[in-house]
Amino acid sequence: MEGIMMRSGDQYSIGVRKPDGEIEVKVEPYRSWAKDSSIWKLPVFRGVASFFESLVVGIRCLMYSASFIEDEEEDAKKPGKEKTEEQKEKEEKWLMYGTMTFSVIFSIALFIMLPYFLAGFLRNVTTSEGVIAVAEACVRMILFLGYLVLISRMKDIQRVFMYHGAEHKCINCVEHGLELNVENVMKSSREHKRCGTSFLLFVMIVSIIFFLFIRVSSPVLRVVIRLLLMPVIAGVSYEIIRLAGKSDNKIVALLSKPGLMLQHLTTREPEPEMAEVAIAAVEAVFDWRSYLKENFPEQYGEKS
Repeated sequence: MEGIMMRSGDQYSIGVRKPDGEIEVKVEPYRSWAKDSSIWKLPVFRGVASFFESLVVGIRCLMYSASFIEDEEEDAKKPGKEKTEEQKEKEEKWLMYGTMTFSVIFSIALFIMLPYFLAGFLRNVTTSEGVIAVAEACVRMILFLGYLVLISRMKDIQRVFMYHGAEHKCINCVEHGLELNVENVMKSSREHKRCGTSFLLFVMIVSIIFFLFIRVSSPVLRVVIRLLLMPVIAGVSYEIIRLAGKSDNKIVALLSKPGLMLQHLTTREPEPEMAEVAIAAVEAVFDWRSYLKENFPEQYGEKS
């Protein structure tokens, strides 16, 4: 909310535009599961770890950004009994766990289970599992796209998507060899191959492929298999996004196109003030000047 999260290496930053107009930047350590166990470094497994780590960090950042709005509202109220830091931390911890649990359950229920049960009604008119599987795939994609269209019409979400656009523009600015300033950020693209929107689209596509070819006769087992496959689907989708971010192959670029197009729903052109927040978040955890010197030596290297 009114902010940007940027991660680089073993730390991440949260840049927030406070109600008084000031930019607040907080830097936190980022400890990946792969640090503690080699299994989480393996393909697919690292995608599962990254998915849950991103979910935890994202909720923490959301709660941190929301705290500034809460503080302003509390200041406007009459003086009363204030909560201790320990109480606030405890409440935030349980709120984070509750939000994460609800988010996972809601996503699985809406995008995995609901399409399955809706497509199941076709068993009254056909015995073809292929037809039912295709129908389930169509329902899943319609629900996903419809959900994005609906939330993109919400005023608060539109501002979130504008900050999302600022985030992409900031990263593209540096990756294309431009100095990180508001002018360069604003003229950069808001499409990016490694975006979470593209990841979600690949999750939908990979799940459709998996469910098309994995068939069992038991209705209960079909539900169980769908639930058990979700981490695998997330892991495979992560590997596709990872490949897309590193490769300039034409086939990979073609596969990335639908995700880039979908980002026109989940990003908006930001305001210059939003670009300032994104720049502050980047500079807190990433030395973009060194990056430009290393990757664009002909332009930013030492003059002889």
